[in-house]
Amino acid sequence: MTPTSVHDIRNVALLGHSGGGKTTLLEALLVASGTIGAAGSIERGDTVSDFDAQEKAMGHSLATSIAHFEWAGHWVNMLDTPGLPDLAGRALSALPAVETAAVVVSAQAGIESGTRRMMDAAADKCRLIVVSKIDAASTADLTTLMEKLTATFGRECLPVNLPAADRARVIDCFFSPDHGTETAFSSVTAGHEAIIDQVVELDEALMASYLEQGESLDPEQLHAPFEQALREGHLIPVCFVSSRTGAGVNELLDILGRLMPDPTEGNPPRFVKGEGSQAQPVEVAPDPTRHVIAHVFQVANDPYRGKLGLFRIHQGTLGPNSQLYIGDSRKSFKVAHLLRLQGKNQVETPVGVPGDICAVARVDDIHPDAVLHDSHDEDTYHLAATRYPQPVFGLALITRKHGDEQKLAEALTRLVDEDPCLEVGFDPQARQTVIRGLGELHLKIVLEQLRTRWNLQLDTATPTVPYRETIAATAEARYRHKKQSGGAGQFGEVALRVEALPRGSGIELGNEVKGGAIPTNFLPAVEKGVRQALAEGASSGFPVQDVRVVLTDGKHHAVDSNEISFVTAGRHATLEALLAARPIVLEPLVTVTVKVEDSHFGDITAEFAARRGRLTATESPASGWTVLTATVPMAEMEGFEARLKAICAGESEFVLVASGHEPAPQEVQQRLTKLHAERSSGQ
Repeated sequence: MTPTSVHDIRNVALLGHSGGGKTTLLEALLVASGTIGAAGSIERGDTVSDFDAQEKAMGHSLATSIAHFEWAGHWVNMLDTPGLPDLAGRALSALPAVETAAVVVSAQAGIESGTRRMMDAAADKCRLIVVSKIDAASTADLTTLMEKLTATFGRECLPVNLPAADRARVIDCFFSPDHGTETAFSSVTAGHEAIIDQVVELDEALMASYLEQGESLDPEQLHAPFEQALREGHLIPVCFVSSRTGAGVNELLDILGRLMPDPTEGNPPRFVKGEGSQAQPVEVAPDPTRHVIAHVFQVANDPYRGKLGLFRIHQGTLGPNSQLYIGDSRKSFKVAHLLRLQGKNQVETPVGVPGDICAVARVDDIHPDAVLHDSHDEDTYHLAATRYPQPVFGLALITRKHGDEQKLAEALTRLVDEDPCLEVGFDPQARQTVIRGLGELHLKIVLEQLRTRWNLQLDTATPTVPYRETIAATAEARYRHKKQSGGAGQFGEVALRVEALPRGSGIELGNEVKGGAIPTNFLPAVEKGVRQALAEGASSGFPVQDVRVVLTDGKHHAVDSNEISFVTAGRHATLEALLAARPIVLEPLVTVTVKVEDSHFGDITAEFAARRGRLTATESPASGWTVLTATVPMAEMEGFEARLKAICAGESEFVLVASGHEPAPQEVQQRLTKLHAERSSGQ
């Protein structure tokens, strides 16, 4: 069976911290819905969603996997996302495909860094908090967790069911509340009244009716305002489950089908037409009769079917033999096989309706974030970009086998397609390929994929820290390039001014030249020279940022002036001005969030201090645990993960996020300037 109506579909991303129970919850839902006969286990390596050999070996989800099931006339697409902090990008890429973000929280572990990150990232989705593993939690655990959910994410977090006193089942607080049943904490009556009060706040007529009727409002009367409350973040339902015992699993199925939105009820996708500042919002509606518009949210490279593009249909109807365009390409491709995914299994489907999630294989031009459409009217449509954390951990790669460089480049291109937080670059100073990710584990996973999938043998090295340069003053310079050695000569003269800009401003170029001192046709050459100088740096050899360069004057020769003359003059004038403007070396910073047992608090603060770090916040998310946040120079983070494991005997976790640049200490600036001078003199 396939969904035939947009109103039947529910798209749900399972999000949250590693170990919260997302994959085992999906297994329980598949069993309860009759989709599979028995639940797989992570230990046996036979779950539907963790099918990759590397996932089985590590016991963790490493990529977003899709499964679907039917329940009470509803078609539910579930996206099981990785919970490891290093793989946050792979989890966040699922958000554009869904209306509902179900954030899974372990009843024992409580709110973790992944909980906060995903709740924040999904703020424009309809959110549902699923408290898992209630069978192993005490009444105190559950009470404390509910209090902390409210304190952290707001009074909008309200239970739609509650664990029974023995935690063997859950008691409904919304559809058919049983007011006489004893619960582990709070009460059914209090839960029912709180959620009704929260919903009717959005509808004055309904509120008046509620005040007149008391508690006799039918759930169907509340459906529209309930969906509005979800869309606006005015309500975040909380439910309780145990995948091991099955408590709350059927109730969760009912919540997904009856309370969470179909594609017409969620917040509409934010499509725009055009590029940059010219982009304008456009309406894309889940109408099966309109032009097809679909968004590629994930790309995978299947060993048998080749490149696999996973997409969400936002508008129109797709079938085999549909002709689609990718972005503004004039070349169409034929949907020879429209696929539906169930873990590793790919099944052909006859039709894809608005709201559905499907896939196509062997389309080489497909890429992440591409918009697929069947009319050139939508050539410049884009979905608003997802915000991903910036990769901060780097690793230089060196092939052991001569001739594998091209193979490495092709493999990395494919892996970047699969992972929005994997960056690949080239260090011109060291002449090395450099990959950057969200952590050491992230890069280890990538290295293992390069080894197993592409049979690449690699050596690694620590890459250059991405320092930057800026200036602290305004300065001017004039440079004349003149060369005459017989025949046509070279002549170009450029005068310019450099000015400091606020941090984060980037590069600005201006032109105050008057009277044609530099002919218009040579201005691009001057800009090219300026940008060359900014890219190579003046004092320490690192790219320059937060600077305005203003061209003020120049001279040309009617015969000898040419493009290369003005490129050279622009470059040298910029370098001289930068050196005169009190250059500053900026070092990159990272924000480090560490969760450790209380007994290690002193050791971790000392470790931060030894790495020139500044402690900025502490909190206690659960009894016996402390979360510390600090700002640390990226250059000081080498070996931090190993040191953290040594201090805490492996009982810890941490997340890094890039947090800009600040001036490096004087001794660091002097060392880098000296190294640059030595390299330059040795060339």
